[in-house]
Amino acid sequence: MARYLFNVVSGDAAEAAALLRLGMWGIDAEERHRDSLAGGDLVLIYLGAPKLEFIGRAELSSTARDWTPSEARAYPGDSPGGVLLAKVEEWDPPVPMSAVLPRIDPSEKAKAEFETAVVRITAGEYETALTVAAERAAL
Repeated sequence: MARYLFNVVSGDAAEAAALLRLGMWGIDAEERHRDSLAGGDLVLIYLGAPKLEFIGRAELSSTARDWTPSEARAYPGDSPGGVLLAKVEEWDPPVPMSAVLPRIDPSEKAKAEFETAVVRITAGEYETALTVAAERAAL
């Protein structure tokens, strides 16, 4: 099982939350990790600059593929394919990257801004974000 960060490089929090609720996430054909995505992989949903915050997590229930005709009709974006999501969890309040980065081991070389929409992350980075989210939810 791999772990990824789905980086929302354009759009807004409401659009990303709507995709989470729909259980579908568009992945463009040229995405570097597209062919590596598999059912059971874990993802964090991240709003890039200027927000720099995590808004949830999910488990992939499919590989990245072209949408079926019914999925294409249901998907609100323009991506011709992507992945299906299961075990979706929206985080309210969102988790700022500034609360996660200081707790990640410096050897993992984590950062806050990404150039691609799908970023492979380590188990430690993933677990740190979950820990911070749980702590913030308990406040």
